[in-house]
Amino acid sequence: MRMSQKKMLLAFSAVTTVTLLMRCGGRWSRTADRLRSECPALRPHPAAGPKAKHTNVAFLKTHKTASSTVQNLLFRFAERNNLTVALPTQACGHQFCYPRPFDGHFVHPHTLPPNVISNHMRYNAAELRRLMPNDTRYVTILREPAAMFESLFSYYNQHCKTFKRVPKGSLDAFLERPWRYYRPQDQGSMYARNTLTFDLGGDKDRPATDAAYARSFAAEVERVFSLVMIAEHFDESLVLLRHILSWDLDDVVYVKLNMRAPASKRRLTPGLAGKIRTWNWIDAHLYDHFNASLWRRLAALGSACVDREVRLLRVAKERLLRGCFGGQRPLLRLAGQIQNKDLRPWQPSAKVGIMGYDLPANLSSGFSSSARELCLKLVMAEVQYTRILLRSQSVRYHRPRLSLRSRPVPDASTGPTTASGLRSLYNRAS
Repeated sequence: MRMSQKKMLLAFSAVTTVTLLMRCGGRWSRTADRLRSECPALRPHPAAGPKAKHTNVAFLKTHKTASSTVQNLLFRFAERNNLTVALPTQACGHQFCYPRPFDGHFVHPHTLPPNVISNHMRYNAAELRRLMPNDTRYVTILREPAAMFESLFSYYNQHCKTFKRVPKGSLDAFLERPWRYYRPQDQGSMYARNTLTFDLGGDKDRPATDAAYARSFAAEVERVFSLVMIAEHFDESLVLLRHILSWDLDDVVYVKLNMRAPASKRRLTPGLAGKIRTWNWIDAHLYDHFNASLWRRLAALGSACVDREVRLLRVAKERLLRGCFGGQRPLLRLAGQIQNKDLRPWQPSAKVGIMGYDLPANLSSGFSSSARELCLKLVMAEVQYTRILLRSQSVRYHRPRLSLRSRPVPDASTGPTTASGLRSLYNRAS
């Protein structure tokens, strides 16, 4: 009898959670409408009416900049809106054959023609223009160079020859005499100097005396990219992203992904941070340029409106997280402790602790399949999500070639087969 009552209680709790999530949707929609009416910079032209969502997006995914979190929200947006995401061929793995410059041949044929592209690549303007629609919005993200380089040094310590040469893996020793260990043509050298510049297609080894190169490179990035996000001001960057793409609040709800464990991080002294910025001088110029640019654009929207929207985003995220995790905040776990292999992030070596999330064990007992899928995708690791997207898009690619009689019955393992149900639930959940 007690077991039966417990099952009924679990089912009731799950149904109640989903019901609350569904009721919240109208509230967020009305709040967003009110926000547009109060903020002149967010209000469409009276004669134009509501703007259609912009669905063609190229995200240049940089390294150790919170870019996996942005990629995840782009993947979820693409699935909800039945868009095609360009994904790498199997020969490239889950990246577009990085660090080679991007080439259209790196894209899996089952993911053409694309609306969205967001896996790691080295930027190649000509190839991306050939691949993506003419109205594509280009977006990327930068991180403060000292914090980013500390993360790179830790994360790729066993994958970058430069870092492996340093005695005892000492960051201090490397920065004392970087040219003693650094070789521009080494395997993995792009992680050891001006990584942002390299990812954006620039010359990471331009001499520090060439200040004109850094200025012209920043100007070119600004010309091409509709938005350069800043990791340290992530939520404010999402406000701009939402505005530029005419997306809803729920389209940019996120969970932080691919974080290092506190034990794998080190605090930088001002002197060490200064040495890092000097060594990565082009990245430092890019960051300073676009950090200032971000705040000019936010000021143009109005600080009161931006602050209000940031608060709404955080409340929406909190509600969705608590709905997915049984009224609690999700518990971060080390990758090796995560039971669900779809949620286990890649760990570069045993020396680096990477954090992820586990879903509650009883989630499937009361949630609908669409609710469970929403929660799963929200915290899914990059490599696994890429595989699932490729599988689902391959099914869609082959489907028109099959007769109605031979068409397979959709299976949950192929991806978002209940796309309309998931879209409805998600739009209400946030």
